Amino acid sequence: MTTAMMRDIAPRLDRAGFEAIDLVGGAVFDVCVRYLREDPWERMRLLSSWVEQTPLIIHTRGQSLFTFEFFADDVVELAAGRFAANGMRYHTLYEALNDMRNLEIPIKAAKRHGLYVVGGLVYTFSPVHTDQYYVRKAKDLLKLGVDAVFLKDASGLLTPERVATLVPAVKKVLGSRPLQIHTHCNSGLAPYVVLQAVEHGVDVVHTATSTLANGVSHSPTERVVANLRRRGHDVKIDVAPIAEVAERLAYIAGREGKPVGTPNEYDEFHFQHQCPGGMVSNLAYQLETMGLKGRLEEILEEAWHVREDLGYPIVVSPFAQYIVTQAVLNVVGRDQGRERYDTVPDEIRLYVRGGYGEIAGPIDANLYDKITRGAAPIKERPGALVAPALERLRKTRGPFKSDDDLLLAAFYDDAQYRALKDAGPIKTEYPLLETPLLTLVKELSLRPSIRKFHMVQN
Repeated sequence: MTTAMMRDIAPRLDRAGFEAIDLVGGAVFDVCVRYLREDPWERMRLLSSWVEQTPLIIHTRGQSLFTFEFFADDVVELAAGRFAANGMRYHTLYEALNDMRNLEIPIKAAKRHGLYVVGGLVYTFSPVHTDQYYVRKAKDLLKLGVDAVFLKDASGLLTPERVATLVPAVKKVLGSRPLQIHTHCNSGLAPYVVLQAVEHGVDVVHTATSTLANGVSHSPTERVVANLRRRGHDVKIDVAPIAEVAERLAYIAGREGKPVGTPNEYDEFHFQHQCPGGMVSNLAYQLETMGLKGRLEEILEEAWHVREDLGYPIVVSPFAQYIVTQAVLNVVGRDQGRERYDTVPDEIRLYVRGGYGEIAGPIDANLYDKITRGAAPIKERPGALVAPALERLRKTRGPFKSDDDLLLAAFYDDAQYRALKDAGPIKTEYPLLETPLLTLVKELSLRPSIRKFHMVQN
């Protein structure tokens, strides 16, 4: 979505009564820069002027912020200050391996700048990711001073049965601090899982407006509100402006040729390979270009076993990508008569040594030696191994007009940085939405070419 598409929508969401509205996080920052050529800092300022009542959320990957790499402590600390300066008031953050050392700097920096901080427990299931494991990690988050905790289930792996034990166990540790649930619809279970989570004590549910819900997104706001109310819960949400937003999103999707969310069928295999849905579809395409068409299930089976071998890393970015890459290499190597792990990417070597953080499960000693070539384990906090960057950037690529620009230079090479700057200010007009929506839809529906377009899309 461009920022212009949000202009008519944002004030309506602001009136609905949400605890917070997610604006920038994960790949969104990167999409702004690389594909939309919109300055994400400017987007924050604009939306902060359009959304006046509800806190806007900045969502990050801890020490990695918006990318797969670790940034220096000085970059992470400055970023927290700029989040606050550009209007963000609510910070949700997580660490892909649940190594809370990687959240220490971003959480403390965000708190210093007055942000409300919600720390993530990234959910998966394996023999080592027990309820006791998550209780221990929740305690680690509390020591860092978070205001609340959220269960982040990026692949939609939570089940009603697991919620019944996990939520009470974590709630008991949190005391008065709220527990949130952030689960995706990959398996099709999420709309029911969130209802059960509320029954067992979850305080806040992450949802998406129906047009962009389901699929690999969140559960639809309107349906979750209706279901909770039917169960007797008091939900202080006004669905009328959300319905208006849903209509406008449907119009934008049709006009821009973008898909809308549809429910996924339940697939037991998903709970084994655990790969996010969008990644699976991308993988199928990539395998076809590599001459491996029809071997998707074989690759995903191998990914399941790679994860077991590597101590059960959580299948979220970047480890989802690393696991699948290793699975492809193992399968292709087997075709060529080689043994598994004869070819290993540098990222896997670094992970096995502990270069990204704590590994939850055991790795066979012989496999460790084969992958790392005998290199010693890394024990330090990963961020501490990254040299300070800001002064070097000022000398080599400065001067900069602002700290926002300095951070953009820290995140992107000069070609991306210059392309963003050359694009100029963000455009905020989306002209067709100036006409009352229902009138516009009726006008468009009378045009034969538009009717034909919608028939094709459907």
